[in-house]
Amino acid sequence: MVNIFVDLHVEAVETYKICIEIDKLTNSIENLISGDSFATEVLLFGKSDLKTVTKTKGWLFNWSKEYKLTEREIYKLTIRDNPKIIQ
Repeated sequence: MVNIFVDLHVEAVETYKICIEIDKLTNSIENLISGDSFATEVLLFGKSDLKTVTKTKGWLFNWSKEYKLTEREIYKLTIRDNPKIIQ
């Protein structure tokens, strides 16, 4: 298991630290229960994606706030052929 710490500089006065636990490195998304593996794609995040990544849907990352920062591009990790479900 690997712990990765990431600094997110959302605004000039704010820095967020995220601890991400990686239990296994793979070339895909893997269902730990079934062992099924799904090929992934990294796609540009768009305005229509905002409704799928809300706090009420379990997201702790503020996608909306990040999306409003026009000097950045935001990308999403999806299962290939299923770009509406963001991982």
